[in-house]
Parts: sequence; C-alpha cells; structure tokens
Amino acid sequence: MSEISENNLLDKVKNAFTESIQTQISATESLSATIVQAAEMLVDSLLKGHKIIVCGHGRSNANAQFLVTNLLHRYHLDRPSLPALLIGLDGTLGSSIIADNNSSQIFIRQFECVAQQGDILIILSPLGREEAILNLIHSANSRELPIITLTGRQNDHIRGALGEEDLDISIPAQKETRIIENHLLVINILCDLIEYRLFSH
Repeated sequence: MSEISENNLLDKVKNAFTESIQTQISATESLSATIVQAAEMLVDSLLKGHKIIVCGHGRSNANAQFLVTNLLHRYHLDRPSLPALLIGLDGTLGSSIIADNNSSQIFIRQFECVAQQGDILIILSPLGREEAILNLIHSANSRELPIITLTGRQNDHIRGALGEEDLDISIPAQKETRIIENHLLVINILCDLIEYRLFSH
C-alpha cells in the first residue's frame, strides 16, 4: 500500500470521527431535554402496564432490534424484563406483502394486531420520508397512541404527520450513516435513563 493511499485512509478515518463528534456535540445542545422527555414518557407507560412497540425502517431495523433487546433483557442492570415488541419484516411476511405490491403497508398489519391503548410506538427512520413509515404514523394517530420518532435533519414529512403530544428526536445530520450511529447512542441513553428511573434505589 502506497504512502499516499495510507494517508487518504487515515484522513477518511479522522473525518468520520470528526463528523460523528461534531454531530454529537450539536445533538447534546439540541436534544438532551427531548431525550429526557421521551424517557419519562416511556417510564410512565411502562409503570401503567403498557408496552413499547418499536419499528425501524431499512438499516434502522438493526437499531430497533437492539432497543428491544435492551428492554427485554437488560442494558446495564440485572432486572425484570420490560415489555417491548419489534414489528418488522420476516422473510415470509415481507415476501407476501411485496408480492402483492403493497409495500407501503408493510408495518400496518402487525401494528394493528398488537397495538393497545396506552402503548407507545417508537419509529426509527433516518430519511424520514418513507411511505410505509408515514402510514404507520397515521395508523398510530388514529388509535391515539403516542409516538416517539428518531429521525435526521430532513424529516419534514414525519414531523408534519406527528401530533402535538408526540416527540421527534432529530439527529442534526443529513448523512444517513451519521444519523444511524447517533440513533444507537440515543437508544443507549434512553435505556440508561429508563433503568435509572425504574430500578436505581
């Protein structure tokens, strides 16, 4: 490997760290209060015996799985499981819905089967304009379920669909990779706050 290409790779690494750090600094200033508010919403719902329904679009499905794992299993503390449910596409369901040319409804059937009054819906959508996500938001609105969205800077479509009581945690970045990695940080913070509020005595 030439010296020039090594320097190029080093620059790419440093730029990625710098972008991520700058995004986190900006998010610290703009999102801390909203994250606390979201954690309080989730704790209140859990204390009332309700569940958290989580959905991640595209690559955000991995972060959605991680959030549900943290709630069902643990984040830091060895404690009882918290009721959380992931809605998404398994192979058969996804293939059937797509075969029927109905991809805009991919989350609706699962959501409408499991959603109950008092539950909270968390949506992870970096780009914030997917029709399937917007349809899911409308379905939650019709059932009067509160919604917490994790989005990026370009989130006008989702923000316009949310109700007054809903929360949007919008990462101050446009690049999808930076948004997704910072969504994971927000997930970790939320889980830390939930465990602290419920189990730290």
